Amino acid sequence: MENKSVTGKAFDFKLFKRVLKYVGPYKKTFYFTGLLTIVLAGLAPIRPMLIQYTLDKSIIQPNKELLLNLTIIMVAILVLETILQFVQTYMANWLGQTVIKDVRMAVYNKINSFKLKYFDNTAIGTLVTRTISDIETIAEIFSDGILIIIGDLLKLLVVIIAMFYTDWKLALFSLASIPLLIVATNIFKNYIKAAFQDVRTQVARLNAFVQEHITGMNIVQIFNREEAELEKFKTINEAHKQAHIKTVLANSFFFPVVEILSALSLALLVWWGSSEVLTGTVTFGGLVAFILYIYMLFRPIRQLADRFNVLQMGMVASERVFKVLDTDAQIENEGTKPANDIQGNIKFDEVWFGYKQDEFVLKGISLDVKKGETIALVGPTGAGKTSVINLLSRFYEFQKGEIYLDGVNLREFELNSLRQNIGVVLQDVFLFSGSIFSNVSLNNPNIKKEEVIEAAKAVGAHDFIMKLPGNYDYPVGERGSVLSVGQRQLIAFIRAYVYNPKILVLDEATSSVDTESEELIQKAIDKLTQGRTSIVIAHRLATIQNADKIMVMQKGQIVERGNHQELLKQNGNYKKLYELQFEKVPNL
Repeated sequence: MENKSVTGKAFDFKLFKRVLKYVGPYKKTFYFTGLLTIVLAGLAPIRPMLIQYTLDKSIIQPNKELLLNLTIIMVAILVLETILQFVQTYMANWLGQTVIKDVRMAVYNKINSFKLKYFDNTAIGTLVTRTISDIETIAEIFSDGILIIIGDLLKLLVVIIAMFYTDWKLALFSLASIPLLIVATNIFKNYIKAAFQDVRTQVARLNAFVQEHITGMNIVQIFNREEAELEKFKTINEAHKQAHIKTVLANSFFFPVVEILSALSLALLVWWGSSEVLTGTVTFGGLVAFILYIYMLFRPIRQLADRFNVLQMGMVASERVFKVLDTDAQIENEGTKPANDIQGNIKFDEVWFGYKQDEFVLKGISLDVKKGETIALVGPTGAGKTSVINLLSRFYEFQKGEIYLDGVNLREFELNSLRQNIGVVLQDVFLFSGSIFSNVSLNNPNIKKEEVIEAAKAVGAHDFIMKLPGNYDYPVGERGSVLSVGQRQLIAFIRAYVYNPKILVLDEATSSVDTESEELIQKAIDKLTQGRTSIVIAHRLATIQNADKIMVMQKGQIVERGNHQELLKQNGNYKKLYELQFEKVPNL
């Protein structure tokens, strides 16, 4: 479960200032919306005053002409309030949506920059919650939060001033229940703060669970774990419900309290005001005006609770979003050297690396790869083969040693330029929802369909694509689910060929495919590796027998090195692996 909010404040002004920084480009709209809020607050007591004047001057003392004129004025003010309210509401919502668009861009860009280690330790569903629902909640700070709260507070202030101006005794009777309301509001805001923190935590847990289990639904069904996972979901779903019920409980207590106090104020007003009318101290119009003031006073107070809920939710969501923005999990990109002209000479010099500090999975790795060479990394699962290629692309940072590219320290290269010149084909090919063409080009406008077709022909994938409905516009489904493993691999090879990297990395590219697909992929590998530096990770030794060098890894170290024939002569680990895969079982 995620950590709770650390501020412990009902309203964190520093946090709010950070949100307001995103208003900077739209400050004219913000100030204009604020001005409309002030104007609407100033208009609030005018109608009750006009109604009081109308009752006293044109009804109790009949005056048809004055009644008509006052009615026209009240209608005009009502229309003006309606127009201003529409503009203010629209501008506040526009501002909120525009601000969260910028915040969401900042969060998504930040997530894009995180090193892979961050995603190893963070649930994807949690990041989805931060990027979508939490940021959506921030928008309500502007549409239903701070501006509306300021407007309601101003309206309350103006109404109270008008009440005391009209009759200070009636005003005191009307406001007699306010101290009780202040106490109730303070209790409510403290409770609702903790409740909303719990709500956001449970929403993140629910999103993380659903995202993970829908993605892994095939495993759930294969191992017949539907009932067990459903029970886990019931527990999380129940916690989510209980978190929301806490907020409902708070509202269920608070709103009736406001209604009771409102009725109490009205009762006191009618009791005292009626006697004042009978004695002539207060006019009938004045009493009616005060009744309207009471409604105008308590309606914003009741709505303030709703606005306060919104503001609390927005503050909690803001804190969680800014926690992502403040996370320092990027690979340092202080290099300035472009990698466009690299030749492909790679050197690892006593490199030590661990996914956790001091828990090393690579221990003193040293290797040299010359321009145009193909080297292979073989060894058991967990030997550290994939870690080697992750370091080359700087997806992770190594702790000791150095890596050089054409004699230049790897960290001196500009990160994006470096990665653009290293092509990686993984064992588990990830395809996005879209067409084959969009998955090859990755929506790069500089890559034309003709180039993709030419690349497909080069790697031997053109024929199978042309048999599909729509050919290169064929939708592959989520994660390429409608294609076979071999077909997804071939699309990954097309992608690598089109981007024409200086260095090619193949990670178990043939380990999960059938014999026919393997032959196609092997031809694609031969085409791709031709003339460029290549690092191949393979369990099937038949695919790497022609490699210039083969490195045998075990427990994070290179224990043997040489070409295929040299390693067989050493009678070591490589020969054992080779014999396990290729020796014939004698007939019994």
